[in-house]
Amino acid sequence: MSNNFRPTTLERAYELARSGQCRTVGDIKSKLQQEGHERVQDRLYGGSLTSALRKLCVEHYVAPEGVEEVVKSAAVDLEDEDEDGPVPA
Repeated sequence: MSNNFRPTTLERAYELARSGQCRTVGDIKSKLQQEGHERVQDRLYGGSLTSALRKLCVEHYVAPEGVEEVVKSAAVDLEDEDEDGPVPA
């Protein structure tokens, strides 16, 4: 007996959300389409499902190496602008 098990679209969406690879639900949908899942929009429809997947993405996302440093650097630049106070006219 061959083992050709493939998770459903919904099961795979949760796997991807927990994997740390996907930052958003849109990332999950794109990955599922790349993997050959059909009717992804229809199968991942609904506020509760989207909210649950989004929460998992936020909890588990790991930025690729180098990306996190760029984001932190941009945040520091924004903080520095605020510390200078208003610009005189």
